[in-house]
Amino acid sequence: MKSFLVVLALLATPALAEETALRPSARLLFKQPELLQAGSCVIYEEGGSGWVVTEPLFYLKGKVISAEVRTRHLGVCPQVPGKSMKQYSRDEFNRHALAYPCVSPNVPERDEQLGVVRIRVDSWETPHAVKMANAGRLYRGNFIDRKLEKGMEIELEADLLGVCEP
Repeated sequence: MKSFLVVLALLATPALAEETALRPSARLLFKQPELLQAGSCVIYEEGGSGWVVTEPLFYLKGKVISAEVRTRHLGVCPQVPGKSMKQYSRDEFNRHALAYPCVSPNVPERDEQLGVVRIRVDSWETPHAVKMANAGRLYRGNFIDRKLEKGMEIELEADLLGVCEP
């Protein structure tokens, strides 16, 4: 908790605030630190969109190991000439997902502060349909390019997570 307060005090310093912007994930760690305490049950969800007929909801559930604010350099997002994101293969999508957050080619690279949460994975449900290959981080038993296994550790930005029942 003490290191969290030190980071909070540093962020209040005007010089640091001018150098790096706070992403929503970093702001969440300051506004709701109780949400992301070690041992808390969190869930990452994808899908579920639609008004009348909703898409299936896919998820990854786990326990928080740690949460911290990190400064990260946001480089240019990898792109595939002549293709939109919806046309990407799974490998092309994974390259983009691993680089995210990143900036568009016409935007200057910069440093930003991210709220990063380390999670120990307990359970998951992933899509298997080919049309879902470039729809999200979860696909065919994988988180991006890593095979999901109970007890493995992953990192996500804090604002992508919700609270869950254990």
